[in-house]
Amino acid sequence: MKSPVEVVEAYFDAWSTQDEVKLRGTLAPDVSFVGALGTAEGADACVKGLVNGMWKLSPRVSVLHRFVDGAEVLTWFEIHPSDRAPVPVANWSHVENGRISRIRVTFDPRSILEKR
Repeated sequence: MKSPVEVVEAYFDAWSTQDEVKLRGTLAPDVSFVGALGTAEGADACVKGLVNGMWKLSPRVSVLHRFVDGAEVLTWFEIHPSDRAPVPVANWSHVENGRISRIRVTFDPRSILEKR
C-alpha cells in the first residue's frame, strides 16, 4: 500500500497529466471535498469537479512544498490560470487505506472570479 504522501503525489500527478483514471485511483469512493469554489461528495463528484472546473481553469499546477503528519498531507502549490498570475493554494488531504478520504482547499479566489 502506498504511503499518504505517495497517494497525494499521485493525485497531483494525475492533475498535471489530466489523467482521470489515475485521479480516481487516488480517491476513496466516499471522499469529501470542501474548497473555496465549491464542495463535492464522493469520487464521481470530485473527479467531475476537477475535470470540468479546475483542469479547465488551470491545467498546470506547481507544487512548492508538502508537509506530512501521518495520514495528513498539506500541499502548498500554485494554480496557473491561463491569462492570470499564479494563485497560491493550500490543499489538506487525509489518507486512509491508501486513498484520499477528505480534501480541504483554501485560496483567495478574487483574481480568478474578477472579469477581465
